[in-house]
Amino acid sequence: MLCVFKCPKLSLEAESFKEQGNAYYAKKDYNEAYNYYTKAIDTCPNNASYYGNRAATLMMLGRFREALGDAQQSVRLDDSFVRGHLREGKCHLSLGNAMAASRCFQRVLELDHKNTQAQQELKNASTVLEYEKIAEVDFEKRDFRKVVFCMDRALEFAPACHRFKILKAECLALLGRYPEAQSVASDILRMDSTNADALYVCGLCLYYEDCIEKAVQFFVQALRMAPDHEKACLACRNAKALKAKKEDGNKAFKEGNYKLAYELYTEALGIDPNNIKTNAKLYCNRGTVNSKLRKLEEAIDDCTNAVKLDDTYIKAYLRRAQCYMDTEQYEDAVRDYEKVYQTEKTKEHKQLLKNAQVELKKSKRKDYYKILGVDKNASEDEIKKAYRKRALMHHPDRHSGASAEVQKEEEKKFKEVGEAFTILSDPKKKARYDSGQDLEEDGLNMGDFDANNIFKAFFGGTGGFSFEGRWKCSPVSFGYVSTQVT
Repeated sequence: MLCVFKCPKLSLEAESFKEQGNAYYAKKDYNEAYNYYTKAIDTCPNNASYYGNRAATLMMLGRFREALGDAQQSVRLDDSFVRGHLREGKCHLSLGNAMAASRCFQRVLELDHKNTQAQQELKNASTVLEYEKIAEVDFEKRDFRKVVFCMDRALEFAPACHRFKILKAECLALLGRYPEAQSVASDILRMDSTNADALYVCGLCLYYEDCIEKAVQFFVQALRMAPDHEKACLACRNAKALKAKKEDGNKAFKEGNYKLAYELYTEALGIDPNNIKTNAKLYCNRGTVNSKLRKLEEAIDDCTNAVKLDDTYIKAYLRRAQCYMDTEQYEDAVRDYEKVYQTEKTKEHKQLLKNAQVELKKSKRKDYYKILGVDKNASEDEIKKAYRKRALMHHPDRHSGASAEVQKEEEKKFKEVGEAFTILSDPKKKARYDSGQDLEEDGLNMGDFDANNIFKAFFGGTGGFSFEGRWKCSPVSFGYVSTQVT
């Protein structure tokens, strides 16, 4: 070799360093091996094997970019150095450059067509290229799970490829797996604090977790490192726009300008459909606005959209449950309050659930207020007047000339009017009814109820109406005078 010919003393010293390096390499003390190979190179810088050995050591230390430089230098010094080409190919492959790796392994096969290691590594490089192609297509299709799968497989052959790791981290962020994405990006930033892609991914995770102000800081830093970073630029613009619109909407809401707040929240929702957590909050905020505007069905729809985006969003469940209560959709309200209470077992949530369950129970009974046609706050006189009117309206004798079907229906209504009056005219029963308690506990069996007795008691026990007889009616005092027909 050149260094041996020109400087035999130095070459012997270099060989001694190399042998000591080999000894440490065999003991897996790669740091000491690296030091001795470096001494050998410093002593004799034109020996291909020294660079090749140091490249192997750097690869064991995971320093593939430095190893690549040594491997390339080794084959520049000796193009027939098979191990040098193999190591260069392995470094390229580990760093994710499968095309360059393939060229190196093909060169090895030109020098040694039976080299099994090169044959296998060439297959590995082809596999990585295939996963790259699939991932590119799937990313366009927004099949981020498939991309993560492809990148995991590719990283088995290219463990030092930042590009693959960044793509995986970005897809993890887009899948909502923020801790995993941040972990990958942070690992890269520990090795390279100026990596714009890693800064972008960290910002993306914060942005999707609704930490918009912090996210903007990362996007700005990424753009300092790479001013033409398109994704960071778009994300930064969206983040700033979302923050501004949401704050303007909140301000309008606090000022009582609900129409403007609705418009601003709607505009904010159109900025970035991928920002699930922020959009869930915007839907819930707009739902609150709609509830203030008494557009309760629209409010329910907004809250439903919020929980579709974030099924852990307690505030949206509570808002929707209240709207269900206001629209008397008690079963839906109970379901939402149960979800809330299962998640956060507070006294307040327990009481809300209990109230909804009571209203649900009450809704399944006859609505005596509705039967009499009075408000729930009706006075005793209003209840009596309503009974008088409805009882006369539905009394069976009034409908004696109607069809059997109509007579049956009117008898049923007459009985319900009597039931309603019996309950609502008695303060105790009324209180129990209003609180949703079982009336049967008071000994009132509606199955054996006789509406005619109530009617007689109310109008007087004689003259006029008899549930047992048949009557012919003509207008007088309470609206009718009855003459018995035999």
